[in-house]
Amino acid sequence: MVNQVKIQNRQSESSADIVGHENPGSIGRCGWFLVIISMIFIIATFPVAIFFCVKIVQEYERAVIFRLGRIVDRKPKGPGLFVVLPCTDTFRRVDMRTVSFDIPPQEILTKDSVTVSVDGVVYFRVSCPVTSVINVTNAHFSTRLVAQTTLRNVLGTKNLAELLADREGISQSMQDALDEATDPWGIKVERVEIKDVKLPQQLQRAMAAEAEATRESRAKVIAAEGEMNASRALKEASLVIAESPAALQLRYLQTLNTIAAEKNSTIIFPLPIDLVQQFVRK
Repeated sequence: MVNQVKIQNRQSESSADIVGHENPGSIGRCGWFLVIISMIFIIATFPVAIFFCVKIVQEYERAVIFRLGRIVDRKPKGPGLFVVLPCTDTFRRVDMRTVSFDIPPQEILTKDSVTVSVDGVVYFRVSCPVTSVINVTNAHFSTRLVAQTTLRNVLGTKNLAELLADREGISQSMQDALDEATDPWGIKVERVEIKDVKLPQQLQRAMAAEAEATRESRAKVIAAEGEMNASRALKEASLVIAESPAALQLRYLQTLNTIAAEKNSTIIFPLPIDLVQQFVRK
């Protein structure tokens, strides 16, 4: 909010500096003489001259009037009807609507020495028609050039990870830089967006291999944790079974039931371990 107030103050100050001394009284005696002649011509050809004197600007337009090369008023005319004097007055129409344009893909070297191709889109509008006409030859074309330069300058200070993860912050940085650069031209940058970031093919393959290796390592860690938990569970189960020999026999019978349910042709009858141990002792 404070930045917007400062920008508006700078715009008003720049406009006042430009047109503060430009008033109808500064055209001189010769200028007034030409103005009087022009008025006499209008009166003499009134029915016809009205079509050349009355102009119309739309709701989204403003007209900056020059009289003998000087600004007529401190502010532009419009919207609606306004009058110009033939032979002495000229005017420029200024469109106040928001304009958007695409920033062509720019080859940019990031902070960590990676070459990427980045493009974007900029939305801006004319905030001060008088300043946009006087201070720059073509405000729209100049804004396009500054946007390309600003894109390279801002992204040149970021590494690849920041470029891929923090697009919103980069867009805000570009908007602030563009708004400050175009403020003397009466241009207000409303929004900047990063559209696409194209990486080299070799870098894409390397990043894909890195991501795959990361996923495989995570899978191995998860499998190892599962084996560890399973071994702990088996250890606890063995301790419970060791406390009750009858539980071991019930486990044998449960295993036989499971084998029989699977329709196997071979059935294995496990012998009790206690019986085998007596033969081993003998």
